[in-house]
Amino acid sequence: MSGQWDESPYPGDGQRRGDGSTGGVRTTGAQAGQSAGVPAPRNGGRAEARRAAQGRGGQSQSGGGRGSGGGHGGRAGGRGRKPKRNAKKIVAWTSAGVLVLIVGAGGAVYLKLNGNIRSFDASAIATDRPPESTADANGNKPVNILLIGSDSRGGNNSDLGGGDDAGARSDTTILLHVYADHKHAVGISIPRDSLVTIPTCKLPNGKWTKEQNSTKFNGAFSVGDSDQGNPACTQNTVEKLTGIRVDHTIEVNFEGFAAMTSAVNGVDVCLPNAIYEGDVNPNLGKKGKEVLKKGEQTVQGQQALDYVRLRHGIGDGSDIGRMKRQQAFLGSLISKVKKQGLSPTTLLPLADAATKSMQVDPGLDTAQKLMSFALSMKDIDLHDLKFVTAPWKFRGADIDLVHPDIDNLWATLKADRTIDGQNATGQQQDPASPAAEAAPTTAAPQAADVDGTGVRVAVYNGTTSDGIAGKAADTLKTAKFTVTRTTNAPSTSHATTVVEYGAGQKANAAKVAALFPGATVSPSSAAGISLILGKDYAAANPVAGTPTAPATLPPSVTADARSADDDICANTTYGSGG
Repeated sequence: MSGQWDESPYPGDGQRRGDGSTGGVRTTGAQAGQSAGVPAPRNGGRAEARRAAQGRGGQSQSGGGRGSGGGHGGRAGGRGRKPKRNAKKIVAWTSAGVLVLIVGAGGAVYLKLNGNIRSFDASAIATDRPPESTADANGNKPVNILLIGSDSRGGNNSDLGGGDDAGARSDTTILLHVYADHKHAVGISIPRDSLVTIPTCKLPNGKWTKEQNSTKFNGAFSVGDSDQGNPACTQNTVEKLTGIRVDHTIEVNFEGFAAMTSAVNGVDVCLPNAIYEGDVNPNLGKKGKEVLKKGEQTVQGQQALDYVRLRHGIGDGSDIGRMKRQQAFLGSLISKVKKQGLSPTTLLPLADAATKSMQVDPGLDTAQKLMSFALSMKDIDLHDLKFVTAPWKFRGADIDLVHPDIDNLWATLKADRTIDGQNATGQQQDPASPAAEAAPTTAAPQAADVDGTGVRVAVYNGTTSDGIAGKAADTLKTAKFTVTRTTNAPSTSHATTVVEYGAGQKANAAKVAALFPGATVSPSSAAGISLILGKDYAAANPVAGTPTAPATLPPSVTADARSADDDICANTTYGSGG
């Protein structure tokens, strides 16, 4: 490969605007529901029960219970029907994807959308973070987006089924990995009751918490007990859990979600049995009226919320089944938006509804940034948008993530390999130039036999094996080479090690290659010398405790994977009983 690698950060990620505003829930959020035609609250539900207990009247809407059931049971039926569309439990990814509408917006509309957006405090993002991905010469770079659907009680959310407790929790969380080719993506659902380590996080008063071990994952969003939640803490927790840098975070609350579903005139869903008021609100004390019928139907507003939050009256009542239905729902919503096209008539109401109830990282805090971000994903086909759940097992009512399966999944994402083993780095072959020359075949000399005095070398890790760049740098330093940097290569799928050299550096490149058996040397248009480590070096120089991307992922990851174009009636529950 020739040419200078672009090491600049992903657009919008480097210059974060730390204005410190976490802001309250916007008063314009109510307008989102009204303008998009969110139905009036129906009778019954937890919010009405709260009002009655507090001496207040009025109607409200329920949103189902929170937390996991402890039930076990067999996997629900598979996918026998013709693929249609399905995706994962991420209320939030839609809000990002649909914002392509901004392309057709005029100046006044653009300013309106710009005014809707609020971002969280950049200073709340941890400083000890995984390394950024680097772009190759063609600008190819994977992007990781954290998508959060919150159950905040702020604003009108309590009437739409927000949490019973003060503050907010993450009702839905997905890490969306957009591959460097920007034609594939995979969303990893993280169960809300997973026991994880929540690192130190910033509170609304500016202080930082202590690290919490073996804590429910959705508790990260509630750190600080504010109605706005703490998306920065969730981001910090995901980075600690995965070792993957989150480029952007998007959070959408119930109010925005309800408005979005109404803005597209409803979303097609499917249920294996009818659902009643008593299923939506177990505290109702009676079966009540039918809320959602059996089979295919179109839902919006409150009914859509009931569908994605439903736990009881279907399957074993656990959060696992709810995640499956959320997958199906999101795929159907994304598919409908794509079918309707990118016309402003279709998408402007949707974007207006989404941005009014959206909280983003500072890198997405303007309509222009959101537009650029959304357009970067426009070429992802529905079939190549996959969703999986992080490998898990029950621990009573809580959930443990399964090792080493989960480690292999994170390593696969770092390697930019799809869950079915494809290389989606955007650079489909080893970057060594066709003119690559074999290094001398004589016995490899020891570092003491090579004098690298005055020779400057940049070291790049071209694999998913962490730590090998540092090990190679030590070898070079022992031979008196000057190491100018150690970082990740744009592609992590290099099979063999290559030394690239600029004008006048061929002899020095041969000295470097002599220290790495099997390495080749290749001319480059860039100045200097670059050592790109391949899998051959990683295999011969393992670093203890570092997982590498497996050739195939285990069934615990892939068995229930689904595409955004899958049948909406398939695999929408878990376990048995009601």
